[in-house]
Amino acid sequence: MTRLFATALLGLLLCLRTGATPAAESVTLGSVAMDIPVEMIKRMSALSNYLAMQTGLNVHFRPSPNLSSAVDDLGAGRTQIAYLTPVAYIEARKKYGAIPLVAPTTRGKPHLSLVLVTKAGSGIDKPAQLKGKRFAFGDEKALLQKAAVASFGLGTGDFAEFAYLKHYDNIAKAVLAGDFDGGILKDSIAEEFRYKGLAVVGSTAPLASYVFAAHPKLPAKTRQKLRDALLALKKDGPDKTLVLEAFDVSYDGFVPIQDKDYDSVRKLIEPFQK
Repeated sequence: MTRLFATALLGLLLCLRTGATPAAESVTLGSVAMDIPVEMIKRMSALSNYLAMQTGLNVHFRPSPNLSSAVDDLGAGRTQIAYLTPVAYIEARKKYGAIPLVAPTTRGKPHLSLVLVTKAGSGIDKPAQLKGKRFAFGDEKALLQKAAVASFGLGTGDFAEFAYLKHYDNIAKAVLAGDFDGGILKDSIAEEFRYKGLAVVGSTAPLASYVFAAHPKLPAKTRQKLRDALLALKKDGPDKTLVLEAFDVSYDGFVPIQDKDYDSVRKLIEPFQK
């Protein structure tokens, strides 16, 4: 089921129900930018509605234009809970004391891999063949992407040209269009675009996944409500499945996560931190 269809169908189901009673407490949900703001609003609305219905809180979504903004929005209290990349979480933890709540799972595991992709049939079938080629990164602040590329023996100086295209979807589309010879994607995004003609030529070892983290001053009772609602979100019923598929088609649930689970990521990105 496509994300767009899942979002639309879930919206219809929610309209047929009585919404959660507005609560005195409001919670703003933030997220790193995985797409342009209008698409992020569509993608996150199903999850916001689900959390409101499950917790009785007044939950709404605030888009952020990039990784740094998502971190600073959480730190400044403009958002109280946010969906962050591993690097964004590490920064939010260091600067603002963000509290990790849960991580999404794919096939039951809270892990992701970063992969190098090319257009199928390009003649490039291993990372070394990307030397001298045009390469696409996402957010310039996404140190994990640079660290992943380095793990394949490649650096920005090895490319004839490189650019930062902000969102994974932009990278996939640019490689398919021939604007770049290769790019780096989250494994689930690469799988989404595989049927359109993307090929994976390299993959990192499993890394700690994205994470939902909370502002440290969010009341413990509220954090627990949000955490419990996310942990209850599994593909064990049509409504819950629709919520997850609208959010990310590769996810099948959530598990508790701890700060120490990101130590391997900290070690990987250390050489790239100023």
